[in-house]
Amino acid sequence: MTDATRASDAIRFENLTLGYDRHPAVHHLDGALASGSLTAVVGPNGAGKSTLLKGIVGALPPLSGHIRLSLGRPRGAKARIAYLPQAADIDRSFPITVYDLVCVGLWSRAGLFGSIGRKDRVQIEEALAAVGLTGFEKRTIGTLSGGQMQRALFARLLLQDADIILLDEPFTAIDARTTADLLALVRRWHDEGRTVVAVLHDMEMVRQAFPRTLLLAREPVAWGETDEVLTAENLLRARRLVEAFDTHAPVCARDAA
Repeated sequence: MTDATRASDAIRFENLTLGYDRHPAVHHLDGALASGSLTAVVGPNGAGKSTLLKGIVGALPPLSGHIRLSLGRPRGAKARIAYLPQAADIDRSFPITVYDLVCVGLWSRAGLFGSIGRKDRVQIEEALAAVGLTGFEKRTIGTLSGGQMQRALFARLLLQDADIILLDEPFTAIDARTTADLLALVRRWHDEGRTVVAVLHDMEMVRQAFPRTLLLAREPVAWGETDEVLTAENLLRARRLVEAFDTHAPVCARDAA
C-alpha cells in the first residue's frame, strides 16, 4: 500500500481479530474504508457486525491486529467519531429531555460541564429542525415513539460534527417516513465528505443507497461495490459460515502462536 493510499483511508484494519473472553467474533479482517465513503456492513445474525463497530469506536480492544484511523490528519491528531448504538442499548427510562439529549452532541467541543452559549443554542435548534423535532425540546425521551427517539439521536449526531459516523441498525423498527428522512441525512453526510459506516439488514436499502458493502460472517466474505458483494452465492456462503461457526472456539492458532 502506498503512502498516498494510506493517507486517503479513514479506517484501516490490519489482520484484525475482535472477540469476547478470548473467543473471536470477527477475525482476520484486512482492508480499508476510504475517507468519505458510504459503506453498509451486512451479514447474518451473529456475524460480528456490531462487534466491528464497537472495535472501531474503541469500546472493544482487539484481541490481535490493529484498527488505524487516519483521514490524512497531521500526525497525532485524532479523527472525531460519532457512534449510534442499537436502540436496545439505549436506556429510555433515564429522565432527560430531548433538548438535553441533543446537547450531549456538544460535549466533545464544550466538555462535560461546559456552558451552552448562544451559538450553541442556535445549532441545537437547527439540528432539531433538521430531523423534524422542533417543539419537542421539553419532552422527556421516555414519551417518544421509536421513530421520534431515532430522530433525536440523529440530531445529536449532527451536533457532533464528526469525521467518521458509525450507525448500528439505525432504521430498525421505525416508520417509513422517518427512515426516508434519516436516510436523507446519511446521504447529506456522505455528500459532505464524511465517512459513514452503517450496520443494516434491509438488503434492498443497501442496494439502493449504499455504494459499498462489507459482507461479514465473523470473517470477511466479500467487500467492495455493493452489486458485486450482494450476490446469492456470497449471501449463502455467509449464512453457512455463521451456522457452522463454533461460538466457543478459542482465538485462532495463528493469533495464539
